[in-house]
Amino acid sequence: MAADTPSTDAASVSGMGCGEFRRFADFVPLMMWRADTQGAAVHHNETWLAFTGRSPEEESGHGWRRGLHPDDLERHAAIVAEAFAAQEPFTSEFRLRRHDGAYRWLLDTAKPLRENGDFVGFLGTCFDITDRKHAEEHSERALVEKEALLAEVYHRVRNNLQVMVSLIGLYGRAAPTPCRGSFEALGQRVRAIALVQQHLHEAPHIASIDLRDYLHRLASGLGQLRRAGRIGVTVGGSGTSLVEPRTANALGMIVAEVVSECLDTTAETVACAIDIRIDARAGGPVRLTIVSGAGEGAAPGKLEVPNLGPRLIAAYASQAEIAVRGIGTMDQPLELQLPEVLVPPPA
Repeated sequence: MAADTPSTDAASVSGMGCGEFRRFADFVPLMMWRADTQGAAVHHNETWLAFTGRSPEEESGHGWRRGLHPDDLERHAAIVAEAFAAQEPFTSEFRLRRHDGAYRWLLDTAKPLRENGDFVGFLGTCFDITDRKHAEEHSERALVEKEALLAEVYHRVRNNLQVMVSLIGLYGRAAPTPCRGSFEALGQRVRAIALVQQHLHEAPHIASIDLRDYLHRLASGLGQLRRAGRIGVTVGGSGTSLVEPRTANALGMIVAEVVSECLDTTAETVACAIDIRIDARAGGPVRLTIVSGAGEGAAPGKLEVPNLGPRLIAAYASQAEIAVRGIGTMDQPLELQLPEVLVPPPA
């Protein structure tokens, strides 16, 4: 449909005569069109004409394009010209003016016609996809609004956590000497919470978070949060998985707690190592194994704090329905099995 020059219709479509084709096309309850080898429209069926409210003569040749939305005209013409030149099928979406003046989105699908091996034009059908397009636009707007809301929530959470860290520091400095270690450990854990929230917020797709990428980024941040240069977190294993925010948040808090426990129970001069292994084989549940360098016989740390790690880890796991066992040592690795939740891939 790229020229105004009129042309005669092809003799047959898959053995169907011209008159038979037109009767068939007019009977079909969907919009159909036919074009010659130069791209000029030679036929629009009754459903098409009822949609546009125009006569066959007005729609013939290039006339039908007068109903195209101005913003779609150039793009559609380029798609059609390329398809006709290559004599290959094409699909296009455009807005066409209906008989009542409203523009409706159509999905146009066309195939080349051949008679005795010779190219004789194109045959196409159109479906009204306006409702789908409006739903897509609504989803896009909702996504933008959601991202803006998440950004605002994260901003407020971050500010509140910073205030909490400051308050904990003030109370810790004013507390009796034996209690200061607990205040320091508490402040470090709040900083870890803030770091987990930051990496959740920075995930490319908040609805489905890439587990390996997330843990790599979080581990790097945790390694610098406290005792920089003397703590290393590695993430290995096989495969990866997409997890929902609730699961990612719980895993982040568990890893942060393992790191904190390692630091609390070893001296400042001890290099602390955390090894995370992911087992995400197809068809099975996702499992993580975590081993901490703070095992039996480790030099005691300077902080005299209660050993709440196992209880906190159990609480975080319970919130996200993560099965947990072990304590994170070489003899008893911390083993986590994630809930089998189907997460749709990112758009």
